[in-house]
Amino acid sequence: MTDTHKAMLVMTTVDSAELAATIATALVEQRLAACVQEMPIRSHYRWEGSVQSDVETLLFVKTSPQSAAAAMDAIRMLHPYDVPEIIALPVTDGLPAYLDWIRTESPGAGTS
Repeated sequence: MTDTHKAMLVMTTVDSAELAATIATALVEQRLAACVQEMPIRSHYRWEGSVQSDVETLLFVKTSPQSAAAAMDAIRMLHPYDVPEIIALPVTDGLPAYLDWIRTESPGAGTS
């Protein structure tokens, strides 16, 4: 991460609303995310030689650059897929007050 990354958007997909809620709650409780949004989607992909289509829940995880790696690790620990989508995109600009809130609310695990 560079100084130009004011926040990070981590994305993952899961196969149930229950798992989405479990991951979202864990990330916010551990202060690895300021906010996690859930969105129902349909994914089309190739897996093990055939085209698949599944209903999933997409999670948008808003976190600080300092907590992004730990948030991705926490997602991986809770995720049942063999090869889950866990990607991080840098946020280079936004409403300053909102970006400050993300940094304040997601300083990392073990902080209160």
